[in-house]
Amino acid sequence: MANSSAPTLQFLGAAGGVTGSKFLFTHDADQLLIDCGLFQGLKELRQRNWAPLPIDLARLRAVVLTHAHIDHSGYLPRVVAKGYRGPVYATPGTCDLLHVMLPDAAHLQEEEARYANRKGYSKHSPALPLYTVEDAEATLKLLRPVRVGEKVEVVKGVRLDYGRVGHILGAGSARFSFEVNGEKKTLIDSGDLGRYDRPILKDPEPGGAADWLMIESTYGNRIHPQESEADLRALIKETAQQRRCLIIPAFAIGRTQDLVYTIRKMEDEGTIPALPVYIDSPMGIEATAIYSRHTEEHDFEMAQLSSHDKNPLRSRHMIVARTPEQSRAINDAKGAMIIISASGMATGGRVLHHLKQRLPNADTTVLLAGYQAEGTRGRLLQDGATEVKMLGEVVPVRAKVKVLDGFSAHADQGEILRWLGTFTKPPKMTYVVHGEKAGATALADAIRERLKWNVEIAKFQQKVELV
Repeated sequence: MANSSAPTLQFLGAAGGVTGSKFLFTHDADQLLIDCGLFQGLKELRQRNWAPLPIDLARLRAVVLTHAHIDHSGYLPRVVAKGYRGPVYATPGTCDLLHVMLPDAAHLQEEEARYANRKGYSKHSPALPLYTVEDAEATLKLLRPVRVGEKVEVVKGVRLDYGRVGHILGAGSARFSFEVNGEKKTLIDSGDLGRYDRPILKDPEPGGAADWLMIESTYGNRIHPQESEADLRALIKETAQQRRCLIIPAFAIGRTQDLVYTIRKMEDEGTIPALPVYIDSPMGIEATAIYSRHTEEHDFEMAQLSSHDKNPLRSRHMIVARTPEQSRAINDAKGAMIIISASGMATGGRVLHHLKQRLPNADTTVLLAGYQAEGTRGRLLQDGATEVKMLGEVVPVRAKVKVLDGFSAHADQGEILRWLGTFTKPPKMTYVVHGEKAGATALADAIRERLKWNVEIAKFQQKVELV
């Protein structure tokens, strides 16, 4: 029999897939939303972004974000456009990144709608953005920074604190402390877990203890290769020797900084030639500056390099394209070069224009340096598509496509289990989220087998009682 007074958790996204992260936590009469992300990838997923709001705004008291990636934060302006005016809690690093990311996401929404109307390829007339830059700016006014180690009451009787997880700048696991029938209880959302022994950011912190845990499973069925730097080195050498163009679709937050750091390191070691590196992502440029400012999150190597007046996040021949004109000028560049541009799964952004121009050329290499969700252009390229549709046209693929998972900012199965091993006791229940079926199933099986924990794979729109 259902207990009407029991807290509940409902999985409104990132359940049965890796995008659209939204978890609705109800405590007494109040509700709070843990993450507020956009669905990406398959058309049926993207259409969920346009569905009626699955939240009663009259009861929603707060939003808590684990980090700034768009599949965790990018639906926020839509919620604000529908009338939400409450606080949005996030770490200081996440707040700073959102000041870049949300207006950029809104600008892309507006640009794509204008482009679709101009080219006439939208099924809707006129094509409309999901939200506007004005909605994004209104969202930023709601941000409330919470430092790691600080505890705040986010709704009556529910306190929040963060633990670092090393995924991107500002990423944290969100811990919620509350009482049920006079007993203290804890719910933790891992957010997206980062990796151990990686450059720039500190390693994930121990998880602590939880009565209920949500754990991501993006790479729940995979172990990352160890030779990612060596593979990138070989690819850059080939690019130089054969005078190729190397295009790397890269998330502006996290992946871009990791790649530039590694390229600069290899240049300093003399193991690769110093090629022109075009950073064609205004958001990536701004994010890199934010990364440099947040020294409290830097690991030892990053801090040491920065203290010697070096910029670890700038290669020797780095050219930044801030304006559309500077971006278009890259089209005329010849010879060996590297283009790093968002988005990481080729779902939008400036990288589409570079791919449209250069995918038909056999002297182009496309490097997919991270997870490619089902239904994205990145996944199509990864799976060997001979043509892809973008910007209203079908583009033939004659370029060479390489995949390099070692630069993923997501923990693999071994690293997820390592983090879970830091918990001081088994949770009552662990819900596996943020993964496609294969990843979620493999991780759930591994947790049962190795840790002997109770595990359930979360289902879309499923609601559970926390009792």
